[in-house]
Amino acid sequence: MMARAGLTADRITEVAAALADEIGFDAVTMSEVARVFGVKDASLYSHVRNLRELRARIAAAAAAEKSELIADAVAGRSGKAALRAFADTYREYALAHPGRYAATQTPFDPDIGVDFPGAVRAVELTYGMLRGYHLSEPDLTDAVRLLRSTFHGFTALEAAGGFGHARPTASSWDRVVDALHQTLTRWPAAQVNP
Repeated sequence: MMARAGLTADRITEVAAALADEIGFDAVTMSEVARVFGVKDASLYSHVRNLRELRARIAAAAAAEKSELIADAVAGRSGKAALRAFADTYREYALAHPGRYAATQTPFDPDIGVDFPGAVRAVELTYGMLRGYHLSEPDLTDAVRLLRSTFHGFTALEAAGGFGHARPTASSWDRVVDALHQTLTRWPAAQVNP
């Protein structure tokens, strides 16, 4: 058990994020976090208003953490090399930090009063990486949605043990990223609706 001293909103968020990786994001409660600190729930409310705010803080911290890792990975790269670095870092983060990753997939509630610069940066990084494929709107947004749904779907299935075939998932992941590169390189022109 940890000493009561040192409770701050940031420290509570850090511990709650680690707990999310252990027990799952949806299982994190104020009581579970208080138990880790060895304090009563009420001690946390001096620093974090409620569970909703705590979960938003976990999401904001995780989004910032994931975005920083991706930014470092794609720095100085473009095209397929940037896509590969982005994808691999995304997958590694999702698998290494399942609770934090799950938090990044929740909608951000502006009424909570927690800033989410990491989420904004994640979007900017994705659009920036895709500009190397010379896409413009609305294709750019469609490509962002394709990448997010592919990365999320693959990693969610992988984390849940959803790939039962003997072929290593890493080999399939490599082929998926290659296929995405080919798709982005040959992106079909947007059809203008009459």
